[in-house]
Amino acid sequence: MNEPTNTPVSTLPATSNNSNNRIMAIASLVLGIINLCAWFLPICGAPLAIVGLVLGYFGMRSPEQKTLAIIGMVLSGIGLLLACVNAVAGVFLGPQIQDNFNSINQSLGY
Repeated sequence: MNEPTNTPVSTLPATSNNSNNRIMAIASLVLGIINLCAWFLPICGAPLAIVGLVLGYFGMRSPEQKTLAIIGMVLSGIGLLLACVNAVAGVFLGPQIQDNFNSINQSLGY
């Protein structure tokens, strides 16, 4: 009655943690690519870059997707740097640009 059978032993499914890290690495890459366009608006670019950096950090735990995570982190870092430069330039150049718009409006009679 207790004879061994030749049935295959099923392996446990892959842990969801590894697939989550894979998704995080891919999401970091996607956010990094989007961030290369979103840096023009610092209110959008900076938060996207920070989220991309965090997802890339956690995505590096997946050995198969480590390269994607690093690329996503680099692109997000570039986007964050550009968003910060754009914000600083806006603070310093904003009043000067506003004066130019005011002079144009005055010359047009508005």
